[in-house]
Amino acid sequence: MLNIHNLSVSFQGEYLFEGITFQLSPGNRVGLVGKNGAGKSTLLRIISGEQEYDEGAIATDKEISIGFLKQDIDFTKGRTVLEESYEAFTQIKALEKQLEHINTQLAERTDYESDGYNQLMIDLNEVQHQYEIHGGYNYQGETERILQGLGFQREDFNKVTETFSGGWRMRIELAKLLLQNNDILLLDEPTNHLDIESILWLEDFLKNYAGAVVVVSHDKMFLDNVTNRTIEISLGKIYDYPKAYSKYLVLRKELREQQLASQKNQQKQIEQTEKLIEKFRAKASKATMAQSLIKKLDRIDRIEVDEDDNAVMSLRFPISVTPGKVVITAENASKHYGDKQVLNNVDLLIERDSKTAFVGQNGQGKSTLAKMIVGEIPYQGDIQLGHNVQIGYFAQNQADYLDGSKTVEDTMLDAADEKTRPRVRDILGAFLFRGEEVDKYVRVLSGGERNRLALAKLLLQPFNVLVMDEPTNHLDIKSKNVLKEALQNFQGTLILVSHDRDFLQGLTNKVYEFKDRKLKEYLGDIDYFLEQRNLENLREAEKKTKEVSEEKKTTTGGKQTYEEQKKLKSLQNKLSKTEAKIAKLEKELKEIDVELQVNYDVTIAQDGFFGMCQGKKDQLNQLMEDWESVTERIEKLQL
Repeated sequence: MLNIHNLSVSFQGEYLFEGITFQLSPGNRVGLVGKNGAGKSTLLRIISGEQEYDEGAIATDKEISIGFLKQDIDFTKGRTVLEESYEAFTQIKALEKQLEHINTQLAERTDYESDGYNQLMIDLNEVQHQYEIHGGYNYQGETERILQGLGFQREDFNKVTETFSGGWRMRIELAKLLLQNNDILLLDEPTNHLDIESILWLEDFLKNYAGAVVVVSHDKMFLDNVTNRTIEISLGKIYDYPKAYSKYLVLRKELREQQLASQKNQQKQIEQTEKLIEKFRAKASKATMAQSLIKKLDRIDRIEVDEDDNAVMSLRFPISVTPGKVVITAENASKHYGDKQVLNNVDLLIERDSKTAFVGQNGQGKSTLAKMIVGEIPYQGDIQLGHNVQIGYFAQNQADYLDGSKTVEDTMLDAADEKTRPRVRDILGAFLFRGEEVDKYVRVLSGGERNRLALAKLLLQPFNVLVMDEPTNHLDIKSKNVLKEALQNFQGTLILVSHDRDFLQGLTNKVYEFKDRKLKEYLGDIDYFLEQRNLENLREAEKKTKEVSEEKKTTTGGKQTYEEQKKLKSLQNKLSKTEAKIAKLEKELKEIDVELQVNYDVTIAQDGFFGMCQGKKDQLNQLMEDWESVTERIEKLQL
């Protein structure tokens, strides 16, 4: 499908990676991992054709299609969510214009017996056939299914895209890519802007993807659930294993240990041979033997041990004055956006030196309460900060506040005061911005580098209460571990909003679950919370939150009857099974298309081939109709 041979890319005379070789085949789901700045996004841009490379070659099959989810997107203003999503179907939209043009001519002309009118009828039949082959009668339903899978509600479909945040616009772009059925799908940190339900849906979608997928992600669970192959970029080389990320780490460690042991044994043999050479050189009668040993030594293929890039940022949060015993109190605090009530009369007590986690599904108010505490947004009710409280705040989109026209060093200098200005270079060095890297403009930094810079800025002013909202977005796995260690050693009060169980483990001693516009307190760590909820992980917690987040109004007075609940559960099960069947059929049809491209003559010669294909397409059409019908019935029950 795609072959990369001896590919090299350099910047300012230094290689980002050199002489890397690998290939992609249908069914490959590759996790592309490595430190921030290692070249992951660069490699994706090269594969997509958006960036040139210095040396090597890239070969692809004919007419291969590549879809690329980038971090930067640009939509045409004025389009609705549906209209923007339909842009994925360029061929179908072109055929629709042809059909409209032909039908207009047929309606206007009256020369029914002419050759021209007859040709129009022939053209209409051909275009309609092409329209059907390319899914023209199914694409609208498929678009709605994908959008709903990524978290959009039906009432969102006709809203213009500019009314949505950057994260939601990223979901629209992801939907367009998934709808295109590209042969190769390149995803650069796709889960950063997704809630838990959408991540679970995307995992299932990618597992059944017939083409090749290359995904850059720092979410270990996502990588383990989706990928069947890992390629790590480290110090300009790649390490390629046919395993998901966690299993790859084990194999990589075992290989390195084997290399070290083999190198140690070889070195012993070399040292023994060198001693013999020196001993024989002293005797004329042994000179010939010494020369023989020298030649033998020259022929030895020296065992090399894979280098490991262990350079990580150094992070220690400063502490200011000691605050009072109670640092934050909230009484009857509420927040609504228009008609939507997010938090309703919540109470909260945060004591000095406590470590608190905010958990729950997206949209339940975690980030909202964090912004209320730091005074970033207005609210109803009362929130008070205790004596001597000084807050450091890291927003979920903190890196977006950086000025792209400034250099890394200027960004820090502008935020520093007289005390911290002399330490700017040292702080930047601790965050891996060294030498000429401090002169880079912010606009050219990767997402992870921007996040590191935003963290570095946080160290310019001391504080005693730290509020962090999803701080691990864009951070590579090693940097996440460094951040976790720094938070464990932080001597102040911590409030942490996160979906990541691995990150939260060992960090907090109190958990607030956000659900139904209220808070529920758990006096323990994240494992205690999950144990009390009788759950395996945060994904289950957040999934169940969605299922019971609102009481549905019914004619019996505010709650669904048992029969209605039973019927709803049955319909939801039917919907899940229908979606699984749709995914399976789509995968089978995609595999048939691939087989046709490779062995056209052999494939079409099979008995009943065309009937089998048409049967699968008819079955898929019926399933799509069933899906729409079940979805409508579910929505009516939930009203």
